[in-house]
Amino acid sequence: MTSTSPAETAAPAHPLPDGTGTDDGGGGVLSGPWRALTLGIVSVVLLLAFEATAVNTAMPTAAQQLDGIGLYAFAFSAYFTTTLLAMVVSGQWCDRSGPLAPLFSGIAVFAAGLVTAGTAVDMWMFVAGRAVQGLGGGLVIVALYVVVGRAFPERLRPSVFAAFSAAWVLPSILGPVISGAVTQHLGWRWVFLAVPVLVLLPLAVMGPALRRSERAQPPLRAGAYDWRRTRDAAMVAVGAALLQYAGQRLDGWALLPAAAGLALMGPAVLRLLPRGTLRAVRGLPTVILLRGVAAGAFFASELFIPLMMQTQRGLSVTMAGLTLAPGGLSWAFGSWLQGRPGADRHRAALIRTGFVSTAVAVGGAALVLFPAVPVWVAAVFWGIGGAGMGMAIASISVLMMKLSKPEETGGNSAALQLSDALGNVLLTGLAGVLFAALGGGAVAAAHGADSGAGLPAGAFAAVFLTMPVVALLGAVLSGRATVRAGA
Repeated sequence: MTSTSPAETAAPAHPLPDGTGTDDGGGGVLSGPWRALTLGIVSVVLLLAFEATAVNTAMPTAAQQLDGIGLYAFAFSAYFTTTLLAMVVSGQWCDRSGPLAPLFSGIAVFAAGLVTAGTAVDMWMFVAGRAVQGLGGGLVIVALYVVVGRAFPERLRPSVFAAFSAAWVLPSILGPVISGAVTQHLGWRWVFLAVPVLVLLPLAVMGPALRRSERAQPPLRAGAYDWRRTRDAAMVAVGAALLQYAGQRLDGWALLPAAAGLALMGPAVLRLLPRGTLRAVRGLPTVILLRGVAAGAFFASELFIPLMMQTQRGLSVTMAGLTLAPGGLSWAFGSWLQGRPGADRHRAALIRTGFVSTAVAVGGAALVLFPAVPVWVAAVFWGIGGAGMGMAIASISVLMMKLSKPEETGGNSAALQLSDALGNVLLTGLAGVLFAALGGGAVAAAHGADSGAGLPAGAFAAVFLTMPVVALLGAVLSGRATVRAGA
């Protein structure tokens, strides 16, 4: 056997998105036939990026004003929990009828979640709004991956994923500034309520291009909808929610929801992910596993940085959010590097470098807990982590596409995103438990909305010392992501 992937043998030629012919191997993602499609789907990523950077900046203020610092991590993990369910539904939906319906439906649901969060009267309603956002986000992200797999030839996919990362550059610079200014002068609610208006732009830009692209594709050979996978996804989502609830209680009664959550999640996760994922079997299973490890270690740390910078170093909302800006910029650079000619020969090394960079970044950001360390040190280290994540995440996505047959792209994209969300849920939940156990939640509950200044440094240190260990585990496993020649 050779090392040629199934996708390479099954689909040697790709139709152009305008239906005028097939790809001749010339031109890039912004050349004539690909330009409208690329700009359309990147505009969706741009919208999601603005929302994510804005929420990271506004969340500490929202949690304090809603008396919900104790549920701070829950507001993030609720998003990822419902995303678990939506991703599986989106994968099957895409494989049966193409990506258009789940993509546009997801955008509408995402906007509804923003409105719910922006009008919340307490922290639990806010968390519910974040959960609705997760449903929409899960539908959207899988559909975007399927668009890349169906509409773009393999030679252009690394560049498309690099364009996805580049879409985070402007939000990384302006998102914290805009969100901080809006939060300080208009209130945090407008950070959520203003974003749905922006939904109209990507709908207008990408609609015609996507429809032309889908008409140019060969028809899908879809089987019956597998309701068992949807059931399993629901079990994972409910199980994850129970584990998060147990983590917030931190008492003897927490053992009951924790046990129920594990009982629901365990068997369902094994059925949803490719066989051998949790054992890091070489090839696609390890690729899927690494996505969850990378996303969880990085984002479970990132969500605590603005809160740390405000409460431990006294930064304003805007300046605390800007600490994350170098990560977005360098992420785009790292993704650009992995898309350079010849990078395919070094996928495992790129992924390993990404994990090591993440470990260094998270540990380095914790140094600002020492008053003598300048606050800009956190931004520098987060830039290192962003570059590593850009290399690792994009390379993992490229490998997933390379190891997938055309008719499996939707299901494997859903598995990749499911691993991403599951890693976020579990590691964000773990971070929340560590934070609360070492005084974060207890101090917040005792002092109410003005509790930020009383948060102990040890609660943050527990998070920033645990996640580098997780990232280094990913570095150890990265060599198993590629398939050996002749295997």
